[in-house]
Amino acid sequence: MSNGSPGAPVVHGFPHLGTVRSAITALYRRLSPDGVHTYGTSLVPADAAFSDADDLHLGAQRVARALVQHLRLPDARMIVGFRTMEHAASVELTAGPEYFIELNDRFRTHRRDIGAALAHEITHVLLHRLDLEFPGTRDNEILTDTVTAYLGAGWLLLDAFREDATSRQKLGYLTPEEFGYVLAKRALAFDEDPSPWFTSPQAYTAYTKGRAQALHDLRRPPLTAAGWAGRRRYAKDRRYTLDHPGTAADPGVPYAFESGGEGLRVSFPCPTCHQRIRLPVRGRVVARCGLCRTRLECDT
Repeated sequence: MSNGSPGAPVVHGFPHLGTVRSAITALYRRLSPDGVHTYGTSLVPADAAFSDADDLHLGAQRVARALVQHLRLPDARMIVGFRTMEHAASVELTAGPEYFIELNDRFRTHRRDIGAALAHEITHVLLHRLDLEFPGTRDNEILTDTVTAYLGAGWLLLDAFREDATSRQKLGYLTPEEFGYVLAKRALAFDEDPSPWFTSPQAYTAYTKGRAQALHDLRRPPLTAAGWAGRRRYAKDRRYTLDHPGTAADPGVPYAFESGGEGLRVSFPCPTCHQRIRLPVRGRVVARCGLCRTRLECDT
């Protein structure tokens, strides 16, 4: 797990958005919509609470058990230790049922963030058991952060983000705004508001920025909720494609037109799971995503 060591510069914005969206699609494909919706309630703050008065090792084991239960790994046992290390945490991925998690020694005195570090590592175990991974360390870590957040434990990772005039800390590979984006996607899918759980003001700000990006996904053509400018651009691109068959799609827009024997079709990402949807171009239609089953009102 990326250290996000205190004092290191924090990257902001949405540089990994494509990989994040692919991770959400992969999660729905692997678990199915019904499987994803078994995680309809997030981990509650009390289950990750850790005070300086708590015994270090007993407290870490208690939080780890809560996360194992939340992520539905009933036969997995986490053994948590602390040592000096470069990264924030690591886990040995074996056949189980015991998994050894090591946390950076600094968590001995930064106990409020132990839950965040454990959430990421225990999600690694879940993904290992699901046989779900992306090629390359970077993309696989982004997958892990995304799944942690989407399945209801990743708000802890965003809440570990703190930044002021003298220090800064961030855990995980996603930017704070990307964590906010995934949490907002979850909030929209499960009708859940994580904002009251944030103790970090910077985390709340990042969540609002991520939520704005997530809401933007709901207002892109050919969805009927698209704004006037987007609808106008869409109509212009549609006319151009009809007049110039075989023209390559503009990479700057989310939709693409395809000409074929059945007439013009448009493809675009589902705003919930980002699986691409293909529809005939014939005006207003109510579609349903074949992957996540989201009902979509479109004007093609």
